[in-house]
Amino acid sequence: METESKGPVAAEIEKRLLEALSPTALNVINDSASHHGHAGDDGSGESHFTVEITCEAFAGQSRLNRQRLVNKALGDLMQDKVHAMAIKARAPDE
Repeated sequence: METESKGPVAAEIEKRLLEALSPTALNVINDSASHHGHAGDDGSGESHFTVEITCEAFAGQSRLNRQRLVNKALGDLMQDKVHAMAIKARAPDE
């Protein structure tokens, strides 16, 4: 799992996903700089993310159900802090 310095929103995303899903791999990428000045850019520098996550809970789940599990784990962050998130969710054997 990536350990580079993260802003508070990225750190909270990582914390919640680690606690809820116990992933074997997790990478939270802040894409906000690519969206500066676009809709949803709140000026915080943390509004757009990509999450790459591998965990056992995704085995046998559809892409939609995997995204639902991630969104559920993130809860209010998805409404309050995150404008957009790309989710790349895989089971360990994929």
